[in-house]
Amino acid sequence: MASTWSRADRVSLIDWSGEGLSITAQAELLSLNRTSLYYQPVPVSAEEVAIKHRIDELYTAHPFLGSRKIAWLLSHDPERPGPINRKAVQRHMREMGIAGISPGPNLSKRRAKAGIFPYLLRGMSISRPNQVFGIDITYIRLRGGWLYLVAVLDWYSRYVVAWALDQTLEMDFVMNAVERALAVATPEIWNSDQGAHFTSPLCINRLQAAQARINIMPASHLGALLKETNEWGGWDSNPHAGVASKRF
Repeated sequence: MASTWSRADRVSLIDWSGEGLSITAQAELLSLNRTSLYYQPVPVSAEEVAIKHRIDELYTAHPFLGSRKIAWLLSHDPERPGPINRKAVQRHMREMGIAGISPGPNLSKRRAKAGIFPYLLRGMSISRPNQVFGIDITYIRLRGGWLYLVAVLDWYSRYVVAWALDQTLEMDFVMNAVERALAVATPEIWNSDQGAHFTSPLCINRLQAAQARINIMPASHLGALLKETNEWGGWDSNPHAGVASKRF
């Protein structure tokens, strides 16, 4: 069950009355950590929300910026009080799933974890629906917090095939969007970047089982497209209504 059900689905099966099996026994059967069942998330401070929003603004405008430069810009921002150290910025960027775009070492070496996939899009004409699906994750600013949006787009029609929102970058919410997209159609080619979610064995194996050909690019611009074509920052809470039938 642990391999086929999401954590949220397994948690929903817990009988909190404990009249039959104890909570400990149920957690063990469902492959859940018992102590995590009682965890209550700590509310995010307004300061952290403001910092993450500002980091997102800077990164969207200048995706090549790293944590050092962003920390310097935040520390010298007249609209926010006091300095911020680089480690704090690194933590925020890691939680937001972003990193500065820059050359790294050993660029010519293949990534063993991601597998070896030939580049399939060179010279290809995108001429029909369900030919190429693209998936990406982007960070959405809200007035009182943030959300992560994962979306699957049909490259020909530019319609959102499937999407999911969550406050964390857990694997479950990505696979939720993948399963929804495959329930609509199996594309000839599934395109993504080298992100850990998209190159995970769970995602790769699911796509191969559906017989979709996998194309992995060094970077994807789908997240930027989602961000540029939507005014995410104006919402007070979850913007579920604005995505379902969106065409980009």
